[in-house]
Amino acid sequence: MGKGPFLLSLALGAVLALGSHTAQADEDAKLVIEGQELVTKTEAPAHLQENLDEIYSGWVFRSSETQALQLDDFENPAFVFIDQAVDVFETAEGTAEKACSDCHADVEDFKGLRASMPRVKDGKLQTMEDQINQCRTEQMGAKAWGWSSTQMQSMVTLVGLQSRGMPMNVTIDGDAKPFWEQGKEIYYTRHGQLNMSCSNCHEDNYDNNIRADHLSQGQINGFPTYRLKNAKLNSVHDRFKGCIRDVRAEPYKVGSDAFRALELYVSSRANGLSIETPAVRN
Repeated sequence: MGKGPFLLSLALGAVLALGSHTAQADEDAKLVIEGQELVTKTEAPAHLQENLDEIYSGWVFRSSETQALQLDDFENPAFVFIDQAVDVFETAEGTAEKACSDCHADVEDFKGLRASMPRVKDGKLQTMEDQINQCRTEQMGAKAWGWSSTQMQSMVTLVGLQSRGMPMNVTIDGDAKPFWEQGKEIYYTRHGQLNMSCSNCHEDNYDNNIRADHLSQGQINGFPTYRLKNAKLNSVHDRFKGCIRDVRAEPYKVGSDAFRALELYVSSRANGLSIETPAVRN
């Protein structure tokens, strides 16, 4: 799984060296939650096999201490937000005075939804955030939630949890193909003063260190993810925004069509890995 060290030429002529990782995770450890073993390593999907033979969950690249937090729902700090979302699911809101549970009697009815998202509906690429806000505005007569708000990401996490352990399986052909192609182009395009693409870190140099960060393949099968760095749930688009900002580029807006397309493409790179929502990362 290791890659050779590499040098990055920076805009001001400085150089960052990548070395072997220092906080080595137990790469032979198994991710077992509530008695269910999740797939963290598997053969790369067919569309990716020119570049990668295997795909790995980000869990594989985390320290043993961080891995342990995800093994036990009582220790996983994301469940504080999930408990809040459970209450909101039963709370009537908006002009219609309806709760989520008025239309969806049991949140478990959403099992399998996370595995297929994003997806195309009525010609538009729809994320989980889009679907939730559509329900709020059209069915409940309530205000839309902000994309990165605590309320939104808590609900996205609650819905995603229902699919935990199921394999990622987003559709990339048919109506989804042009969106997928757009996302792929963004993924392989170099950005910013550092002139780097997503693939430079997450495909060419995963399992190396950049400064103190042990690079993963950038899989998003565990999102929304609780990050120890900021002690909150983080959306996929916020993670994209942070990566683009790190290469000193102007990021697309959270919730933009560009990030929707990138989310579809990056999701397809994880096809076959288990959904881990909510994952715990550094």
